[in-house]
Amino acid sequence: MDKKVAFFLIVGLAIMGVMLYYIGIDEVIDALKVSNLWYVLLAIVMQTFTYILYTWRWNIINKTANLDMGIRKSLPMVLVSLAVNNITPSGRGGGEPVRAYILAKEGNFKFEDTFATVIADRALDTFPFIILAILTIIAIIFSFSLNPGLLAFLIICVVGICALVCLLIYLCINESFGVRLSSWIIKLARRFYKGYNENTDERIVDAVITFQSRMNSLLRDKTILYYALPLSFIIWVIEILRVYVVFLAFGARVSPILIGEVFILASLVGMVPLLPGGLGAIDGMMILFYSRAGITSSISAAATVVERLISFWMTTFIGLICLSFYGTSILDKSFSMAKSESDKDNELSDEGKRLWSK
Repeated sequence: MDKKVAFFLIVGLAIMGVMLYYIGIDEVIDALKVSNLWYVLLAIVMQTFTYILYTWRWNIINKTANLDMGIRKSLPMVLVSLAVNNITPSGRGGGEPVRAYILAKEGNFKFEDTFATVIADRALDTFPFIILAILTIIAIIFSFSLNPGLLAFLIICVVGICALVCLLIYLCINESFGVRLSSWIIKLARRFYKGYNENTDERIVDAVITFQSRMNSLLRDKTILYYALPLSFIIWVIEILRVYVVFLAFGARVSPILIGEVFILASLVGMVPLLPGGLGAIDGMMILFYSRAGITSSISAAATVVERLISFWMTTFIGLICLSFYGTSILDKSFSMAKSESDKDNELSDEGKRLWSK
């Protein structure tokens, strides 16, 4: 494991330890002792089911792009991606290049094609989250007395996510914007990339145009709209219900709507690339808001610990086991794959050349 990742994990665990210390570790342990293990087992089953739904959604996208590997082969790739997202402080996006690289390697596909399906999958996951986040912030304004700074931070996060999604969609439907984006990337590459040479311009333009065309065709496919997008909403509902089941394990009778509000809020904070998987930040937000909603601090902390053991640590552990079958070297190779793959396809589209020459 990378030293920086290990450091961030230790910091996150330390933050969690401090919070538990001030709440009262003995009280949390007592709450854990009286928990209903059947509900905990149900929550584990629900989490496992979400893995299958994640894979199913991605598989729908892959089929439209003729990159289908089947759910059985795709599931380990998704688990590796989720695990890498958890151990890298990159706004839950570190695992996407890894997933694209594994699919390209295992199926002998082009990285630009596989990466496009992964980004489309991520966009489908983000769309319902944006809707839920906006509704959550509106509801929390009336339910809690938020610090103005925290409220402003949450609004900025939602606006930022919306802007990124809109930018992605605009990139897919406007070819000239793709060329302008290529120009901007080239300027950055000239300034910061030591290995820059005369072929780099063509490689960057080719990669952007290829990616743009793949994403354009994917997002226009009605199969994705009719099947993959509804799956995204179902996944988020099951995620919220899983947290609700965990609280039932501790005898806490709390509204599923409240659970959903806090869960979405914590997930929003967890997307900020500070700590791996939002470790510490998500836990703290959940404990804080559940406590302010009237649930005792000990039960809030105990339920949060169990929830994170299931959603974070179990996912990370299983994903890292799957990673060992592919070889840990893929973590380095995946992030450089875009450059190496673009060398294999140096031919620009006629339209791309015309726009680029202007």
